[in-house]
Amino acid sequence: MPSARRVRRALVAAAAPAPFADARVIGLPRALMTYRLGAKWRAFFEELGREVRVSEPSDRGVFERGQALSVDECCLASKLFLGHVDALAGEVDAVFVPSLSGSDALHTYCTKFQALPDLVRSAFALAGREVRVLDALLAEGGAEKDERASYVELAARLGATRREGERAWRAACRAQRDRDASLARAQAELVAASSRLPRTERPLAILVAAHPYVAHDPFVAGPVTDALRAAGATVLFADEFDHARATRRSYDFSATLPWIVNRELVGAVLELHDAVDGIVLVSAFPCGPDSMTDDAIALCVKGRPVLTLTVDAQSGTAGVETRVESFVDILTYQRRGGYLNG
Repeated sequence: MPSARRVRRALVAAAAPAPFADARVIGLPRALMTYRLGAKWRAFFEELGREVRVSEPSDRGVFERGQALSVDECCLASKLFLGHVDALAGEVDAVFVPSLSGSDALHTYCTKFQALPDLVRSAFALAGREVRVLDALLAEGGAEKDERASYVELAARLGATRREGERAWRAACRAQRDRDASLARAQAELVAASSRLPRTERPLAILVAAHPYVAHDPFVAGPVTDALRAAGATVLFADEFDHARATRRSYDFSATLPWIVNRELVGAVLELHDAVDGIVLVSAFPCGPDSMTDDAIALCVKGRPVLTLTVDAQSGTAGVETRVESFVDILTYQRRGGYLNG
């Protein structure tokens, strides 16, 4: 005979609303934290038997769709997110738009990640458009029990049982760990292989420090990384460094930096500082956290040349390419024993 506790749990589960039980195809906008947590989210929904459809990479058309839905004050990355939601809206049963919650005021996310579901609903409502938003408050970066509970609650909204939700969460965590470990391992191997070459034969190693949705979005930082590679440089990405190790190292820089992702980037800059020839800081205009963090890095991290770039959708790529080429020329001159070494 089942216990009273089990009976109560069964009654609660039966009464719990599952407004997205009919959503079989879930849209994942290829923007913002999908670049950081997309492997986790895809695995979670697929474990629950859903098809996941990721929007196409960003381009001018996606940006223009998002800009038409957005207010001017939104950052470039948020406008792109709205464009990706718009691209998915008529193609899927629901678009996944999470709100991310950190553990406390010193371990949190930018307010745009916290308010994202409201931003999307408001933008589409003001435009007289409809979009079915699958939202969730996810405790990313908090205690494990809180994170698990937030994903189990999300699974319940899709009609899953608690056991199914926990199984999906475990599968999601495995997928994310595997993805992160693979990227960190590949980068470490690249650094090690370069260090074994004679200094005169090594290509320039340049670290791109930017939010993943900036660094890996072809519309935002694509021209930057393309120009670096065209100049013959090896490009490393701060967001691909081991996150736990980077977070620990970041406390050498600041004990009060509140944003989780910026903390990871700062720690990676410190860890990779001696392995690279230069650092490129890339920000999407007008990012508040980056405006503080990038300036602090440029002022406080000594010993390597730093190039700071702010990307917006209005300027062309020619200026970016020229600045990158000049930066590479300086690093090459330094490598050859020029005045910067003197």
